[in-house]
Amino acid sequence: MNIEDAVRKRQSVRKYSEKDVEEDKLNLVLEAARLSPSAKNRQARKFVLVRDVQMRRKLAVAAKNQMFVADAPVVIACCGTDPGYVMTCGQSADAIDVAIAVDHMTLTAVSLGLGTCWIGAFYQDEVKKLLNIPENVQVVELLTLGYPAESEFKTHRKSLNDIVYFESWRTD
Repeated sequence: MNIEDAVRKRQSVRKYSEKDVEEDKLNLVLEAARLSPSAKNRQARKFVLVRDVQMRRKLAVAAKNQMFVADAPVVIACCGTDPGYVMTCGQSADAIDVAIAVDHMTLTAVSLGLGTCWIGAFYQDEVKKLLNIPENVQVVELLTLGYPAESEFKTHRKSLNDIVYFESWRTD
């Protein structure tokens, strides 16, 4: 699958089959995170992989009772390890660097026939406690991973004309 196809097919999956994710596919998804760029090549991110069903259930509760989290064969806590680093533009590098890594993982997953869902609705302190994540580390996202149980669905996206300005911002 080429990158354009992966971008077009990527969607948030909230229903997973019970089929486990094969080690080779999981390693390719994780390798995509490892290879992703980061500010100043700091690579200040870590990933906690959770397969244990009991822990996935606890994470689902910490994710505001989104029980599909427990149904995904794999949940990855995607963490930034240097939350104090702010880029010149004023943005936290951790949040952006982790988001880039997660995006690489999601597109790789699609190319392998897997589905994912980015989860930002979770209680940081609860997830940290469950996974023994140090206080100075930020859990930026939880990522579910597995084989989708349903066929594709289409989501609406705005047109390019609605989101792109040329040369300067315009007021419509």
